[in-house]
Amino acid sequence: MKYKSIINIYLSLILIGLILVTACDDTVNITDIDSKIIPSSNVSYSQYIQPVLTAKCARAGCHDDQTSAAGLSLTSWSYTTQSSQIVFPGYPQNSKLVWSIEGTSGNIMPPLGYAPVTKNQIDGIKTWIKEGAKNN
Repeated sequence: MKYKSIINIYLSLILIGLILVTACDDTVNITDIDSKIIPSSNVSYSQYIQPVLTAKCARAGCHDDQTSAAGLSLTSWSYTTQSSQIVFPGYPQNSKLVWSIEGTSGNIMPPLGYAPVTKNQIDGIKTWIKEGAKNN
């Protein structure tokens, strides 16, 4: 009898643990990101830009904190805007981030084989930069 109670408690703890692990899945779904329409003004970094950068650029092996390909992490506003060469607030046409996602700097980012940045996302990033690249 005591043995069954211990097994039931043990199995209950495993079940609760599995539920918590699956409920805390914070992976970014590309389809969800691509279906979110970025407005043509008042673009919020936290609501629109960071999710795009996380899904399309800040993946493992690319522009995440561990890899920082080309010395660049795009995991946060402070990293993304730390160099005026990458993001030149007010001037998307002078920002390497825009050149990279449009493919005007040589190699288009993300590279082939990965989900590309959509036209709406490019326009949203350009608007965010034009509006001052705010941490909003």
